[in-house]
Amino acid sequence: MDAILRELIDGFNIFIQYTGFANLTIGHFLMLIVGCIFISLGIIKEYEPLLLVPIGFGVLLGNIPFLETAGMQIGIYEEGSVLNYLYFGVLKGIYPPLIFLGIGAMTDFSTLLSNPKLMLLGAAAQIGIFLTFLAALALGFSTQQAAAIGIIGGADGPTAIFLSSKLAPELIGAIAIAAYSYMALVPVLQPPIIKLLTNKEERRIKMKPPRAVGKTEKILFPIVGLLLTTFISPGGLPLLGMLFFGNLLKESGVTRRLADTASKPLIDIVTILLGLTVGASTQATTFLTPQSILIFVLGAISFMIATAGGVIFAKAMNLFLKGDNKLNPMIGAAGVSAVPDSARVVQHLGLKEDKSNYLLMHAMAPNVSGVIGSAVAAGILLSFLTHIL
Repeated sequence: MDAILRELIDGFNIFIQYTGFANLTIGHFLMLIVGCIFISLGIIKEYEPLLLVPIGFGVLLGNIPFLETAGMQIGIYEEGSVLNYLYFGVLKGIYPPLIFLGIGAMTDFSTLLSNPKLMLLGAAAQIGIFLTFLAALALGFSTQQAAAIGIIGGADGPTAIFLSSKLAPELIGAIAIAAYSYMALVPVLQPPIIKLLTNKEERRIKMKPPRAVGKTEKILFPIVGLLLTTFISPGGLPLLGMLFFGNLLKESGVTRRLADTASKPLIDIVTILLGLTVGASTQATTFLTPQSILIFVLGAISFMIATAGGVIFAKAMNLFLKGDNKLNPMIGAAGVSAVPDSARVVQHLGLKEDKSNYLLMHAMAPNVSGVIGSAVAAGILLSFLTHIL
């Protein structure tokens, strides 16, 4: 009887050792709270719910504590586990180009084509990337890590993941979470910066309606755009190629089924897998480090500089523009590639100042050019660093 009792007690002790309760650490607990916050922001505040809900749930998934020495192959960093296989698409940069394919298939570049000079605002916003790159270098990060951190300023999660997968795979979790966090917090972070850099008169500037863009222009744009951008930045080929291919599927008018697949089911599936695995990669034992916190700080600085750079450049452009050709400088903030949230922020602020001032279509031009700009910047960094290192 005593032997049976001892076996039962031993069996119960083994069972306890395998439970999450026995392996829970303060780090796991903190990350579980972070996951719940992400989910709450996505559901209650509706801050990028398509991103924050999968990422938040992934954070929960990645921080369920278990006995790592048991060899159960369930953790995202355990070779042979299901999560590890799904995470392969992040590590090898497979998911970001597929996201760009969907973005291209759902994006209308008409406003950019109607007023090409607004592309300069998307380029100006990329200043945050390069200034943060220099700041990260000064703080002791390697050249590759600094480049991957700097790209957060573009507020483009897929681009940040793509570049970090090539240059600093050890930082993918922190960089991806930072990039998507700032994308989701665009409605919170951008308005104060915009108001600080503009006055009431500037915020009330009305821009003339964009001209109508013909079908031929829309079809030629992805072809010409691909050739121009990839000749300048071959390193951005996987992202830019898929972006312009998706747009050609949309604008050609003869591949509607393919465009619908790319812009709906495909991008939804990839977003689920990307968000879930990126969230799960924030496993407390590998994620909670001083380095991760510093990346979050640098990412915030990068994003703020990018927003300010776009607004300031729009104000500078107005020095050379007259009459109804003047720009509302707020649209410069949309130069970051958080599509379409930053354009919506500009629209909201414009209507707040003047209920008849609709800026959404104007803001979409630098917004979509920001997507192209961040991919070009990533390609330049990738090509340059691959060449010299």
